[in-house]
Amino acid sequence: MGSKHYSLVLILGLLALIGQTHAQLKLDFYARSCPKAEKIIWNYIHDHIPTTPSLAAALLRLHFHDCFIRGCDASVLVNSTKTNAAEKSAPPNFTLRGFEFIDILKSLVEAECPGVVSCADIVALTARDSVQAIGGPFWNVPTGRRDGVISIATEALFGLPAPFHNLTTLLTTFANVGLDTNDLVVLSGGHTIGLSHCSTISTRLYNFTGKGGQDPALDSEYAKNLKNHRCKSISDNTTLIEMDPGSRNDFDVGYYKQVVKRRGLFTSDNSLLDSSVTRSIINQQLQSPQKFFIEFGKSMEKMGRINVLTGRQGQIRKHCAIINS
Repeated sequence: MGSKHYSLVLILGLLALIGQTHAQLKLDFYARSCPKAEKIIWNYIHDHIPTTPSLAAALLRLHFHDCFIRGCDASVLVNSTKTNAAEKSAPPNFTLRGFEFIDILKSLVEAECPGVVSCADIVALTARDSVQAIGGPFWNVPTGRRDGVISIATEALFGLPAPFHNLTTLLTTFANVGLDTNDLVVLSGGHTIGLSHCSTISTRLYNFTGKGGQDPALDSEYAKNLKNHRCKSISDNTTLIEMDPGSRNDFDVGYYKQVVKRRGLFTSDNSLLDSSVTRSIINQQLQSPQKFFIEFGKSMEKMGRINVLTGRQGQIRKHCAIINS
């Protein structure tokens, strides 16, 4: 009887451990442990983003770059040390913004509930609330993510979708994290807000073949306008250009209107025209802005679940830029 009892206790203990290690994300995860957390984040965002709408794009991009490398674990927020080059120091992340904003939100939540809410959840909630604050869609953000303890620059260098990627490479990069063709096209619609730098398009404008010349896939009038008024030389690394000219602060289907005119800023944008499947998905978004909002929300929720740490995995960082010792 004693041995049977011991075995039962051992099995129950193992099941409990497995349940904690592989816990699932869920809505209102902090309902008991920090019930005001999501409201604190929502309030701060809605107080500040409407007056600085360009930050919404930056915070959305931060979430995107986080989830593609090691999953949505806030590894993109970690500072480099003398012994480790973190994701922040990878070239694709040089232009990321919003770190200070996340730090403020973390401090506000920590003041309410010390050591409870993860930086990874703050990043995910902030992306959603920022987009909604400028008139974009709302989507569910299940919470319960834990913060990662590893951040490696080379992983970000080779694991992120790049502006110069063709469709085949993009589809592979998305598939590597469990996202499909529809997710690629729909999430690319996030380019409807925000800015980029001339350096991201200089090769398309001035040296596409390696011997001069511009990308023939780029609308010639658009290219001419960019050369004359925005990116006047191949060496311009500072001038900012709108991803969706005329409505960069409005979350709408304007991006897709630019893409079908061959005025997508990046090679990756233009590559969405290279397949009948991706073109069809673009046309579906154009026919129904409401559908775009719904589909974008679904893909964002799906992306927010990529390789998350839950239960006893990872940690809850005290400061988002520093892994707890």
